[in-house]
Amino acid sequence: MAELNVYYDPAYAGSAFAFETTRKATWVAESLVSDPIAGIRLLAPRHLGWDEVAQVHSRTYVQAIRTGVPRALAQSQSLAWDAGLGPMVLATNGGAVAAALDAMRHGISGSLSSGLHHARRATGLGYCTFNGLAIAAHAALDAGARAVLILDLDAHCGGGTAELVASEPRIWQQDVSVDDFDHYASSDRVQLHMVRDSAAYLKQVDACLQAVEAGGVKFDLCLYNAGMDPHEGSADGALAGMTVQILQAREEKVFDWCRRRGLPVAFVLAGGYIGPHLDAVALVGLHRLTLTAAARHAAAQAPV
Repeated sequence: MAELNVYYDPAYAGSAFAFETTRKATWVAESLVSDPIAGIRLLAPRHLGWDEVAQVHSRTYVQAIRTGVPRALAQSQSLAWDAGLGPMVLATNGGAVAAALDAMRHGISGSLSSGLHHARRATGLGYCTFNGLAIAAHAALDAGARAVLILDLDAHCGGGTAELVASEPRIWQQDVSVDDFDHYASSDRVQLHMVRDSAAYLKQVDACLQAVEAGGVKFDLCLYNAGMDPHEGSADGALAGMTVQILQAREEKVFDWCRRRGLPVAFVLAGGYIGPHLDAVALVGLHRLTLTAAARHAAAQAPV
C-alpha cells in the first residue's frame, strides 16, 4: 500500500491554553498509534521561521505573537498568550506548508494542524493565530504552482483567508459554510456558499466542485480545510441532521474528485468542538474520517 505522509509534532499542542484546537492533533496522533490506519506515516514538519510568517502577516502582529506585547493583539484569536503559543503556531503552520509541498511531489499529504482560516493579516480571530492555508498557498506558488485552490469545508466562513488571498490572482477559494461566523462577500475568485439544511449540504459541495471545473483553471494544488464542526453534535457550528454518514460521504467525495482529476491535495483538520453531544473520542473519530478517506486516495493513486 502507498504511504500517506501526515505531518505532526508534539509542539502542535505546545500552548498552555488547553482546548480542542490546541490539543486534538495529539489526540488524533495518539489514536493512530493505538489504532493505526493502514498506509499513514506520521512525520515531523519543519517549523516555520518568524520571517516566513511575516511574508503573509504584518510584522507588528507577528511580533505580538512572539512576545505577548501588546497582549490584546497577541490574544486577538481568543487564546490566552503564553511562551508556548508562538512555537506551537510555527509548528502547525509549518505542517500545513510541509503537507502542501509534499502533495505537489506525491499527489496527497496532510497535517494534523487546525486553527487557520480566520486569521487575518494584522490580527487573529476565532482561535486562529496564523493563516496556514494562505501561507501554504504562497509556499506552493513559490515552489512552482501556477494556481492553487483552497477548498474550505469548515462549519464557519473563512473570512481571514478571503482577505489574505484577495490580491493574489493565482489563489482561488471555494467555501461551503453552515454558520455565519466570519462571513464575507464573494468575488470572482473567492466564493462563499451558505447551507442551512443538511439535506442540501452534499449537493452544494458538488455544485462547488462542478463550478471549479467549469471555470477552466488548471490547478496545481488543492488545499483542503476539512472541518468536522458541521456535525450535529459539535458544540460550535453544528447543523441539525449533519450526521457522520454525511461527513464521511463528503470526505470520500472530495478526495475522489481530486484523484480523478490528478489534482494534488493537501489537507488539514480544521474545526470540531466537544460538548454535551460530542466527546473527545467521538471528535477524534470524526477527524479519522478525513484520514481514512485520504489513505484510500493514496492507495488508489499508487501504481499497481
